[in-house]
Amino acid sequence: MSNETKVSKRDFLQKAALTTAGAAAATTIGAPYIKAQNAPIKWRLQTYAGPALAEHVIKNSIDWFNKAANGEMVVELYTADQLVPQGELFRAVQAGTIDAAQSDDDSAAAPVDVKVFGAYFPFASRYSLDVPTLWHWYGLKEIWEEAYAEVKDVTWLSTGSWDPCNFATTKPIKSLADLKGLRVYMFPTGGQFMSKFGVVPVSLPYEDVQPAIQTGELDGICWCGITECYTVGWADVTKYYLTNNISGAWAGSYFVNTEKWKAVPDHLKQLFMLAIDASHYYRQHWYWWGEAHYRTSGGKLELTTIPEAEWKTIEDEAAKFWDDVAKQTPRNAKVVEIIKKYKGIMKKAGPPYRYG
Repeated sequence: MSNETKVSKRDFLQKAALTTAGAAAATTIGAPYIKAQNAPIKWRLQTYAGPALAEHVIKNSIDWFNKAANGEMVVELYTADQLVPQGELFRAVQAGTIDAAQSDDDSAAAPVDVKVFGAYFPFASRYSLDVPTLWHWYGLKEIWEEAYAEVKDVTWLSTGSWDPCNFATTKPIKSLADLKGLRVYMFPTGGQFMSKFGVVPVSLPYEDVQPAIQTGELDGICWCGITECYTVGWADVTKYYLTNNISGAWAGSYFVNTEKWKAVPDHLKQLFMLAIDASHYYRQHWYWWGEAHYRTSGGKLELTTIPEAEWKTIEDEAAKFWDDVAKQTPRNAKVVEIIKKYKGIMKKAGPPYRYG
């Protein structure tokens, strides 16, 4: 990291409170739309993703928004840990240090009970379309709105799907026994679940993951599907890819500081929501293409598979894990009930919704 970058980051942190106070004062003095005509509304948005991944999971949609906003609003995009550590991301939005964030609820440490369902809730989905279906047609959207309405100064905007969650490792995994003792970079809830099978979940800053694999501090990752392994360079430092996944899709959200959101005129709010939906759509087909393409044409990772009958041991354990989470709060119990109902409907519907 250059000295110039360090100075820039330090200046940002020192000036954040002053900038926030000034923005609030400006909002009080003039109507948002008038302000937008005179000078653009400016946001800082930090994503959970590193630079290479951000190109696909958010940067394109932010570019589209900035162009369509036609000078009325500009969103400045920052990548993983660039302004604040990932574990402090939600609090930074809440404090107004940054204006918005794209992340899962789990790793951003959102102070809500439903955060456990963010990222990879074990075996809750089979395909990427399961996530938007659950949110828009089975009531999770309304539950998330209810949960975040209880949190001061942050507004939840939307949840969409990403890729599945598979193991990419330096050691081959061909049986459940091979999982024991593996030091793996994982999301909090997924790591908690897989620790039941001997996996040692490790939390690190995003940029430290690849060097940690190279030095042997990590045995691999269970953070994404194969598309991201190739996109971000993890396929260059791992050797094997387990085709069994612990979840069919990552659930990620967009959050915004409530006062900053209120200061945006309605037409720009609608435009921003359209940009989010465009991002959700792009990821659907990008990941769907990539998961098959890199398995068949990637050339860097050897595919391994745990026999279905043996893997069912983990799936059965996930049902017990769901029940434990349901006991935490009435709202969590409601979410688990919805996921169970959905799983039953998909199984009853049969192919192409569920096979077997």
